Amino acid sequence: MSIKNKVVVITGASSGIGKATAEVLAKAGAKVVIGARRADRLKEIAAEFEKGQVLYQTTDVTDRQSVKNLVDLAQQHFGRVDVLYNNAGLMPISELAELKVDEWEKMIDVNIKGVLYGIAAVLPLMIAQQGGQIITTDSVAGHVVHPGTAVYAGTKYAIQAIMDGLRQEQVDNHVKTTMISPGVVNTELYSTISNEKTRAQIEKSEKEEGISPVDVANAVAYAIDQPDNVAINEVLLRPSTQRV
Repeated sequence: MSIKNKVVVITGASSGIGKATAEVLAKAGAKVVIGARRADRLKEIAAEFEKGQVLYQTTDVTDRQSVKNLVDLAQQHFGRVDVLYNNAGLMPISELAELKVDEWEKMIDVNIKGVLYGIAAVLPLMIAQQGGQIITTDSVAGHVVHPGTAVYAGTKYAIQAIMDGLRQEQVDNHVKTTMISPGVVNTELYSTISNEKTRAQIEKSEKEEGISPVDVANAVAYAIDQPDNVAINEVLLRPSTQRV
């Protein structure tokens, strides 16, 4: 039931929700393995804790072998993987008529394929150990669509299907699945929006009403810190001032 001593792998861990989650879980006594593209930031996070408690490795979630290498690091060093948190994501939103096809493809590669690569890397281990938990950052956009969010929301709706299918398939192997679906959060996610006007509007919104990455990290910790017979399948959380 306790987070203490659980082995947790986190992607997209160099900033925002991933960084906050790594810190919250490590402070609770978890053994954490973090991955992202920015190794310097990962190193800083690991340095906050006792040597060997937080390991890090440069990871590109669009590269299947890179994701497997991160999971292998956890398995080799700690002997098991209790939790995988697929957190890496992009949100370069735009209207379809803008034809930002390169951005669409990047979102598909990171938001969908990156999650699938994480599942592929960790699921055989969890089946073998007859237990584990796979968590993925979804979004309120996995429930509602607005102009400009069609492709981003599409990737998040896809996660809903993938994670619920995984849940149903792995019941007998005691592998839990959890989607963390935040609304507006004060992170760097919005920096990937290439339309300057849209980016400025959304950055203003997240700074004025966005919840903290730590708020989301606490939701992740809640989902992990449950008895074996309880699975939190989704946590949907918004700022109290967010209407949609």
